[in-house]
Amino acid sequence: MYAKSRDIGSAGEDIAARYLESNGFEILERNFRWRAGEIDIVARDGAVLVFVEVKTRRPGPFGSAAEQITARKRRRIVRTALAYMAGRGMAGVECRFDVVAVDLLPSGTPLAHLIKGAFDCGG
Repeated sequence: MYAKSRDIGSAGEDIAARYLESNGFEILERNFRWRAGEIDIVARDGAVLVFVEVKTRRPGPFGSAAEQITARKRRRIVRTALAYMAGRGMAGVECRFDVVAVDLLPSGTPLAHLIKGAFDCGG
């Protein structure tokens, strides 16, 4: 169904965005890039600004999608989120870092799982 990892990642982000919207999130931006970092989805959950990392993968021996986010990647996301907020005059706005893990089952069915507050500004 998904030939390349880029296709898998893009499909996972689409699935995650729809999943978040169906759970009351407002998507503000997708694929925000700044210097060496990127945030997959920027959203609002009520009054909270949420930076979402999407991890998509097929099942395998390397653990779940959420387990694939390294400490280095978390630090990069935090720096990028702070730049996003500074560039939009959002200093002091309540925010959090969530992960949407999208596991593609052997049947081809995606299974999305939201991890609220997956990590903090300390990365």
